[in-house]
Amino acid sequence: MLRHTIQVVLLRAMLMSGIVLTGVMALVACSDQQSRSFSINDPKPVITAKTVWENEVTRVEAVGTSRARRTVDLYPTSSGEVHAVNITTDRYVEAGEVLLQLDDRDEKLAVEAARVALADAKRQLDRYKRTRDSGAVTVSTLDDAKSEVDRARIALGRAEVALDHRAVEAPFAGHVGLTTLHPGARIDPDTLITTIDDRIVLLVIFEVPEILLGNLQRDQVINLTTWADSSREIPAKIVDIDSQVDARSRTFRVRAHVDNADDRLRPGMSFKVVLTLQGRRYPIVPEAALQWGGDGAYVWAIEEGTASRAAATIVQRRDGKILLDADLVEGIPVVVEGVQRMKQGQAVRVVNDKAVSKPAETPTP
Repeated sequence: MLRHTIQVVLLRAMLMSGIVLTGVMALVACSDQQSRSFSINDPKPVITAKTVWENEVTRVEAVGTSRARRTVDLYPTSSGEVHAVNITTDRYVEAGEVLLQLDDRDEKLAVEAARVALADAKRQLDRYKRTRDSGAVTVSTLDDAKSEVDRARIALGRAEVALDHRAVEAPFAGHVGLTTLHPGARIDPDTLITTIDDRIVLLVIFEVPEILLGNLQRDQVINLTTWADSSREIPAKIVDIDSQVDARSRTFRVRAHVDNADDRLRPGMSFKVVLTLQGRRYPIVPEAALQWGGDGAYVWAIEEGTASRAAATIVQRRDGKILLDADLVEGIPVVVEGVQRMKQGQAVRVVNDKAVSKPAETPTP
């Protein structure tokens, strides 16, 4: 009997504990459900940034080599002994100025002889003309006299050309280069005298990848820098674009003009060419707005107080911002802080006061 009474008491205790445990579990479940319901329906505080649209910018760097607008190597036309050298390195000379003089005594005598012969031929022709009416001079004799005058005039012209070739003149205004010649030296047409450069304008030639073909135009202004002074930008203007792409290097050549009126630059210098080319327009957002999921990158856009997920593809990174290929209209806010547990259609409350959270922290709902 006592044993039966103990069993009944134990059974009642177990039933009571089960009821209490069930009630506790029900309360916990109800509390968790209410918490979840509160987190979804209650607006979540976030910090946003407005979306702006900018052009994609491509920066290209190349190395260019310069040369003078006009440059020439001077050689003598004829052989002979150097009589005078009027060359000072890097001196500016005018067009037609004599830079080197060869011995020209024989040529001067030849010119004098040709002038005498021409004068004799003219006097003979004049005598024949005066006696033509008397019948003493035939028509053939008069024609021969005219031909003799023409031959004498040609001979004089040749002698004068030979005399001119004894002097080497500057073909255009510019700066002369080095020379190794001195008076008394023997030279021939294969002897290099010096160089002359018209460097008031420099031509800089550089190569650009073929992918940029069509992005450069004539008269487009670009910036150059020298390797000696990279802080000083030198403006240049594109004047020529090659009509072909090199099949081996997959590049095409571009030529630009550089104003060198101050004569600070020299032909043959190398330049660093910097090209900034603008492409298509894309939305740009802060890097903190970009999130990653199983299907790629995305951002949370705010539309009418709720969060909407927008797929995105990175186009270009820029100093803490990202250019995206995404379906974002200009000016729409995107979430940059408070993205934890964000869901599609989540109600949000925009709190763009930076005092709400430290820059390195994320606000907790």
